[in-house]
Amino acid sequence: EVQLVESGGGLVQPGGSLRLSCAASGFTFSRFAMSWVRQAPGKGLEWVSGINSGSSPRYADSVKGRFTISRDNAKNTLYLQMNSLKPEDTAVYYCAKYISATQDFGYDYRGQGTQVTVSS
Repeated sequence: EVQLVESGGGLVQPGGSLRLSCAASGFTFSRFAMSWVRQAPGKGLEWVSGINSGSSPRYADSVKGRFTISRDNAKNTLYLQMNSLKPEDTAVYYCAKYISATQDFGYDYRGQGTQVTVSS
């Protein structure tokens, strides 16, 4: 059974940082591309960042230069380092598993999410 468990969310002031983690199990983590998506209150899902099975990170323009995605295939864990956070980054953040090793197609599983709130 595929499981994706996010952690690391919380309340942070504007300009602050958080590091999200996603612990994956139930599949061969190293073989699949992964991504972070988010959903702000009252809005739809927004793709934030993705990384292929090897590397090749990609970012939405809204987070480029502030967020860094990485993965540790030995630990089956996906990360998202978020710096210079803004109130508009407030959302539930989900990790998602793509159906292949690259980000060319859709994803088939998503975790339960972790809340990130950026407020003074």
